[in-house]
Amino acid sequence: MYPMTYNEVKPSGFLTNFIESLWEYKTFETDCVHTIIPDGCFDLIAEIENGALKAVKLTGVWTNPIVVKIPKSTKIFAIRFKLLAAEYLFQQELKSILNTAKNLPLTFWDINLYQGHDLQKFASEISNRIENSINHSKAIDNRKLKLFELAYKKQSLSVKELSERIFWSSRQINRYFNKQFGFPLKTFLNIVRCYTSYKEISLGNLFPKGNYFDQAHFIKEIKKHTSATPGELFKNENGRFLQLATDSNK
Repeated sequence: MYPMTYNEVKPSGFLTNFIESLWEYKTFETDCVHTIIPDGCFDLIAEIENGALKAVKLTGVWTNPIVVKIPKSTKIFAIRFKLLAAEYLFQQELKSILNTAKNLPLTFWDINLYQGHDLQKFASEISNRIENSINHSKAIDNRKLKLFELAYKKQSLSVKELSERIFWSSRQINRYFNKQFGFPLKTFLNIVRCYTSYKEISLGNLFPKGNYFDQAHFIKEIKKHTSATPGELFKNENGRFLQLATDSNK
């Protein structure tokens, strides 16, 4: 039993190209310390302490694990975005905030109006707002739409295979990734591949299912992106690894 709760709502329809989930996190009588491990997404986070909105933050993409301390009596409303959202919803690059976050106004997207709401109401109203923004956004490059659709399906495609399937050269894709996000496509694909393993690890399945050459390769890649072995992730003492703590409860 962890000293916090986590719940999420999954998007539907075309929104799934931009949003991985909308989520809520609460602490109770104690501070919580977590290690956030890379998942191939970025987040918009609203931090509410003792009923008052304290901060709204936009994170970059995490390519390394990061330790965060969350005070007691804190509620977080957040949106976990897929990378396509950076260009078409936020109209900005994430390279400048790679592995960090920046503060936004408390009134950004009127998030200050949701602090007293429950997750379902927050998710419904924010989803409607985002859907409306997408409808008024610039035309979406079909190559990018297809690239992220395939990558997030976790099919373990190589850079070459992905390039050939979307008819976009690997050189151009990497130029786009480095300029927009601050890392090459291969790094992103490796992170997504590791992220697919977190659910299985949380359930005690510590052996790869076809996405890695062998057990040694699996351990090496997991440790590279999380700084922990699969066994350490599974033990997840005190809910240290937040994504594993939440996955094990689903």
